[in-house]
Amino acid sequence: MTAVEIPRAVTEEDPPTRPAGLFRTAWTFPQAKVGAALTTLVVLVAVLGPWLGPLVTGHDPTEFAGKPFKPVGIAGTDGLGRDVLSRFLAGGTTLLLYAVLATALGIVLGALLGMVAGYRGGLLDSLLMRGNDVLLSFPQLVIALLAIAVIGPKGWLLVLIIGLTHAPRTARVARQATVAVRGHDYIRAAEMYAVPRGRILLREILPNITGPLMVEIGLRLTYSIGYIASLSFLGLGIQPPTADWGLMINENRIALIVQPWGVVLPVLAIALLAVGTNLLADSLASAAAGRTRETRS
Repeated sequence: MTAVEIPRAVTEEDPPTRPAGLFRTAWTFPQAKVGAALTTLVVLVAVLGPWLGPLVTGHDPTEFAGKPFKPVGIAGTDGLGRDVLSRFLAGGTTLLLYAVLATALGIVLGALLGMVAGYRGGLLDSLLMRGNDVLLSFPQLVIALLAIAVIGPKGWLLVLIIGLTHAPRTARVARQATVAVRGHDYIRAAEMYAVPRGRILLREILPNITGPLMVEIGLRLTYSIGYIASLSFLGLGIQPPTADWGLMINENRIALIVQPWGVVLPVLAIALLAVGTNLLADSLASAAAGRTRETRS
């Protein structure tokens, strides 16, 4: 008699092959290598800049270095006579930190809501998704502007508002991915053995929707960087005298022709970071689509 293979649920002993396979597949695309190089370059500047700035320029980001908008030092001075290069090197840390925290908050909340809605279905699914659609109807930047106008430009508020506005978009992606896998044999096997629903969500469904979520992380991080930089440019984000790339663009735009480095350097850093994360997200999307086609075939 031929042995019949019984579907089994994924257990703790099973190796996490899906995330590793997804990353290896994405790394085969040339755009992934370019995106990783650009992102790593900007992240290193943002992380190491606060320590390298005083060593390279001899000035702290907030101290007087010369006359305003003069070619003093490597990149000149800004409108208050502060060293532009020192402020640029110190200006990416807060932006990157807020963007990562807001992205993490939006991904965690959105993935949780989307998995619950997609797995449970029925009335709960309808209620969660209709509420999700209502939130999606409001522009993210408008919600952020309204909250900042009421409470004030606080760092925690930027993270909270941007993260909460990311959650509905992530929830839609997580729900669609959950619906696609909830009928598979390993899910039915776990239900047959009375595995708790929370364990099914975390141990069975979450590892199998990693691909779409990885793509969503890249997209949400790119949008978070743009939103925080935009709010800082408008004077509603990170406040002076703190060095920040978005704030630097606003402070130095009046002398763009006379002293362009105060605008060019932060614009270039934000653009490279956005392009890098977008290339990584595109590579992950292509890898996830390829794995989906292989699974179906």
